[in-house]
Amino acid sequence: MKIRVINPNTTCAMTETIGAAAARVAGPGTQIVATQPAGGPVSIESHFDEAVAAVGVAEEVLAGEREQTDAYVIACFGDPGLWSARELTRAPVIGIAEAAFHMAAMVSTRFSVVTTLGRTGIIAEHLLQQYGFAHLCRKVRAAEIPVLDLEHDPDAALRKIIEESLRAKHEDGIGAIVLGCGGMADLTDTISDAVGLPVVEGVSAAVKLAESLVHLGLKTSKHGDLDFPRPKAFAGQFRHFSA
Repeated sequence: MKIRVINPNTTCAMTETIGAAAARVAGPGTQIVATQPAGGPVSIESHFDEAVAAVGVAEEVLAGEREQTDAYVIACFGDPGLWSARELTRAPVIGIAEAAFHMAAMVSTRFSVVTTLGRTGIIAEHLLQQYGFAHLCRKVRAAEIPVLDLEHDPDAALRKIIEESLRAKHEDGIGAIVLGCGGMADLTDTISDAVGLPVVEGVSAAVKLAESLVHLGLKTSKHGDLDFPRPKAFAGQFRHFSA
């Protein structure tokens, strides 16, 4: 089985972190291909960043289709381009926020999300409503760290994430923490040990869900809105999407 794990930003070190986390939980016989778009934002911290990154995600899915990929993981907590990616393939496509919410709901009756910046927390709140998990999430909390601090100042970033997770434990009445950034993929065990709660990290959760869907023979439905896009001409820098 081949799973293409797409980091929608263009920071190579973060792609390596995400790929290593995915490989650690992958089952025997699962090949993890960690990749990123050729162009786009170095981090994703706004709606605009997500809009640009979504094009790169689509390009990575099309590249994966040429390599007979069995499933895809979109490794950014905003799940950018998730629905359009599903249109482009019959293979399962899993967003890490979507996966993390599902897993957290299976090990606790209430959870909180600890993410990077307050403005991206709003995006997470939108996803909680869209996916039907808003009633299970007590709070979306921000450690107020730029995404790239996870790479450039990891010790300080980890300290702030743990501090916010402890506040969530003591103030929110929860049973689990969801980490709200793909760049936190290698921090799960450390945070769980420090906080004393189950900590759900979306890259790992998405890989295991993707494996399950492949083993069950479940593919993305092509009946209705997730059917392949209608062939048409594209202009300018998007000409390569034509037909």
